[in-house]
Amino acid sequence: MQSVIKIDDLTVSYGNTRVLSNIFLNIEAGNIYGVIGPNGAGKSTLFKAILGMIKVSSGNIWVLGKEPQKAYVDLAYLPQKEEVDIQFPVIVSDVVRIGRLAHKGVFERLNSVDYEIINQTMIQLDILKLKDRSISDLSGGQQQRVFLARALAQRPKILFLDEPFVGVDIKTEMSIIQILKELAEEGVTILLVHHDLSTVSNYCDQVILINQRLIGCGPIETTFTDENIAKTYGGQLKLLHKIS
Repeated sequence: MQSVIKIDDLTVSYGNTRVLSNIFLNIEAGNIYGVIGPNGAGKSTLFKAILGMIKVSSGNIWVLGKEPQKAYVDLAYLPQKEEVDIQFPVIVSDVVRIGRLAHKGVFERLNSVDYEIINQTMIQLDILKLKDRSISDLSGGQQQRVFLARALAQRPKILFLDEPFVGVDIKTEMSIIQILKELAEEGVTILLVHHDLSTVSNYCDQVILINQRLIGCGPIETTFTDENIAKTYGGQLKLLHKIS
């Protein structure tokens, strides 16, 4: 398969604290990658480095054959919920509309194609009926669908999702994962930070196990093993329960 992200010897530090060390990754198109590791493992930092949002200490990153900052139009990012200001006075349709702005110049307006994509995406995420509601009035699951719709409206080639299932009910979670699987079948690459080890095998094609350094990257069958999970979590897991 085609490589869409290539990382060579990446190291990231915040001040004197090293967060990621000597990371080598080769991400292939059309897969759902589960990014797995304990809190503080550097998962969000990895995303921000690939997206060009932070300065790296050393190493090289290529995204779609380019430097990260030059590939931004094809990259969409759903951050952790605590990084999003849900009290900002904005309605649902305006949030989704933001997803199309990456394709526009400074003074360029949205056109009929953009609005059709926005409408289709709201239907896809079952939020069209909420389009005139303020995001602050929505439930946690509804808010998450809105922000995912914003990302999908961008029509990205690579989608980064940082803990997208936090605060959502199981029905919403299953709906979202079905959409992600359909996108992967269409060739979209998805990187998904996920903490529920029992669902990784059902949700993901590949897994990236990380705890400041790379423990393993590859297919679920050969990489998501009890041995690698134990190496990733160390003493944090006394019992390893993995449902295949």
